Parts: sequence; structure tokens; C-alpha cells
Amino acid sequence: MENLNLEATKYTPEIKTDSGNAEIRIYGSSYPENANEFYRPVSEWIENFLDEGNHKLTVNFYIYYFNTSTSKSFLNILEILEKYSEQGKDINVNWYYTEDDEDSLDNGERLFMEIDVNYQLIPVDSI
Repeated sequence: MENLNLEATKYTPEIKTDSGNAEIRIYGSSYPENANEFYRPVSEWIENFLDEGNHKLTVNFYIYYFNTSTSKSFLNILEILEKYSEQGKDINVNWYYTEDDEDSLDNGERLFMEIDVNYQLIPVDSI
């Protein structure tokens, strides 16, 4: 499957998918004008990847700032992952946050509140 690679801009994060290692990496800040449109290819890639018979996917979020519309897009992605997890796929989500950034930790906790998917909140020195 072809990988999706989006370079970071002033308003959007870098997004790299790796079908060989069954991973997605979302890195940076996210406040695009239209988050729904920006994240649509990511959602589509996830669904295509898992529909093609792949049984495992890890999504790594390294986000230090995001706006409300991005939050909704992240929830949409997590709901897709939850659906596949319920079908028996091995779905793992890692939310990386800087140890001294309480807001990033709180944001990660809020995102996973109502989502039933395997996740970890992982402190790091810097993002």
C-alpha cells in the first residue's frame, strides 16, 4: 500500500504513514483552516490499510498544540480506530507529551475519555 506523507506547514503537522511497520506518526502543531479536509486522507488511509487485511496499526501523536476543529478530527480518527479494534484488529495509540506540559497531558486524557482503544500517555523530554 502506498504511504501517505504530508510535510509540516505553519498550520499543520507532519504526517507520515509506514505500511511496512504498520505505523502512523503525527508530529507538530495543528490548527488548519479546515481540519476535516486536512485529516480526511489520514482517515481514508487508516480505513484502506485495515480493510486490506492488515491486522495491526500503531498511531503515534506528537502534538504540542491543536485547535478545537483538530480535536474533532482526532476524535473521528480515534472512532475509526475503535471500530477496527472492536473487530479484533491490534490497534495501539500513543500520545506523547512533554513532561512539563500539563495542557498536552490533559488534552490527551480528554481525547481518550470516551474511546475504547488501547492507548498510552507517554511523557518525553521534548517534542
